[in-house]
Amino acid sequence: MPEAPRYSVDGARQDTFALPADVFDGVVNEAVLHRAVVTYLANQRQGTHATKTRQAVSGSGRKPWRQKGTGRARQGSMQAPHWRGGGVAFGPTPRDHRIELPRVARRLARKSALNARAREAAVHVIERFAAEVPKTRAMAALLEKIGIAGERVLLLTASHSENVWLSARNIPGVAVRPFAQATAYEILRARHLVIEQEALVGESSDTDVQAEAAEPGDQAAKPTARSRAKSKTSVRKTATTKKATKGRGATAKKSAGRKTATTTKTGSSKTPATRAGRKES
Repeated sequence: MPEAPRYSVDGARQDTFALPADVFDGVVNEAVLHRAVVTYLANQRQGTHATKTRQAVSGSGRKPWRQKGTGRARQGSMQAPHWRGGGVAFGPTPRDHRIELPRVARRLARKSALNARAREAAVHVIERFAAEVPKTRAMAALLEKIGIAGERVLLLTASHSENVWLSARNIPGVAVRPFAQATAYEILRARHLVIEQEALVGESSDTDVQAEAAEPGDQAAKPTARSRAKSKTSVRKTATTKKATKGRGATAKKSAGRKTATTTKTGSSKTPATRAGRKES
C-alpha cells in the first residue's frame, strides 16, 4: 500500500499516511492519460477562429482584364487567394472542438494521474487547511514549511472551501480544487499534490456506504434508477398483456356471435308441415 508524508495544520511533519488502495492501486495507464489530456485541452478551445474566403472579402467580382491579347496572365477575379486583399484558401472556420470521453475512461485517467504522482513521492497529506480567515501569508508559510514553495502545487480539499481558495489564489503556480472534482490534466500539470486527510478518508468511506447499500437485506436503501426502470417496464408489460387478453376475449366473442348468426341464416326457417304441403302441390 503506498504511503505519503502527513503534516499537521501548521505544516509540521508527523508520520506517514497510508493512501487508500481503492484509489492508489499503483496502476498507471499512459494511453488513457494521453487521451484524457488531449480531450481536456480540446474542450478548452472556443472554436471561434475564422478567416474570410474569396466570397466574403470586399471588392468587385468583375474580371480584371480580358482573357487574351494583353500579354498578362489570365485572371478571373481579384478576390482570388493569390491576390493582395483576396480571400484565404483553406483557412480555419468556426467549429466545435469538443471531444466526449466515457466516464469509465475519465475515472481511470484520474486514478492513473494520482498513481503517477504517488510513484514520484509528490503526494503530501495534511490534517486540514486552517483557513478560518483568508490569509495568503499563512498559506505561503505552510507551503514553505512543507518544502514545496515556488513549485507548481495543487491543493485538494475535502469540500469546497472559499477561504482556502482566497488564501492561495495570489500565490503563483498554486491552484485549489475539491478532491472529487480534480481532473487528470490538473493533477498531471501540478508537480506536487497537497491533499486534505478528510478527502482521502471520505473516499474510502463512501465506497463502503455504497457497498452496504447494495446488500439485499438493507431495507433503508433507496431503489436505484435501474431498478425503478425495471419495475416500470414490468408494469407496462403487465398492462399490455391484460389489454391483449381482453382484446382476444372480445374477438372470440365476436367471432362466436358471427358464427351463430350465420348458422341461423343458412338453416331452414320453415316447419316440416309447410315443406310437405309444397311437395303435394
